[in-house]
Amino acid sequence: MKNNNHNYCLVTLLLFFLCANTHAAIVDTLNINSKSMSKEVKAVVILPEKYDKSQQYPVLYLLHGYGGRYDNWVNNVPEVKKLVDTYNYIVVCPDGGVDSWYWDIQGDNNYQYDTFISGELPAYIDAHYMTKKERTGRAITGLSMGGHGAITLAIKHQDVYGAAGSTSGGLDIRPFPMNWNIKSRIGTYATHPQEWETRSAINMVHLLTPNQLELIIDCGKEDFFYNVNLAVHDKLDYYNIPHTFITRAGAHNWDYWSKSIVYQMAFFHDFFNKKHS
Repeated sequence: MKNNNHNYCLVTLLLFFLCANTHAAIVDTLNINSKSMSKEVKAVVILPEKYDKSQQYPVLYLLHGYGGRYDNWVNNVPEVKKLVDTYNYIVVCPDGGVDSWYWDIQGDNNYQYDTFISGELPAYIDAHYMTKKERTGRAITGLSMGGHGAITLAIKHQDVYGAAGSTSGGLDIRPFPMNWNIKSRIGTYATHPQEWETRSAINMVHLLTPNQLELIIDCGKEDFFYNVNLAVHDKLDYYNIPHTFITRAGAHNWDYWSKSIVYQMAFFHDFFNKKHS
């Protein structure tokens, strides 16, 4: 679904938050041991104000972009905490390294972020917080490099995540062979083309089954990833994979992402609250 006309919905939601009572979401900053990387990895956990240990909560894993860190979302978009209180689910923002692209790199113990994000991290969160421990209680999304990470990790680990999203995501890395230190992780496109092909989210669409993984993808029209996102949308349509696709005015910046997260968290709220067979 391509949607260019969500301004009314956005304004309504923002007015609701502005008129609502003051929120006081609980923010924990953790050091989580990664056995696969032999190091501690920081993460922010945002709990609803009314977090109750007698209940179980869905979890949204929210990833940062290239050059970012675990606290980007909570520091740059304070509305995330209000959304957590409104929707009453947990948000976890892990550190993905400056340029990991959320991959496991064979032979490099510093870059096992696929294993950490989709294995070690959910296991830790489930052990230390009152969570819903099935895939229908987990979703993952992120911006830019994190959008790439969220979509690729969700496709690879459909037993872990029931829904996934991307905002301004680098969903096809092939057009950018000299950017964002990708070549330091997987080699140059000229020397290791197969790595670039198989690791691009757009080339993983065929691994999806209709209605198995719920998807939301958005990208601003002035974003350098815009054409890439359009191509992914078209490919999802070609394979008859239902998804929500949103495009509107905006560039690759926090002004866009601070509005995008409103749509995305509403989408995951709906996913968490529907009946799953």
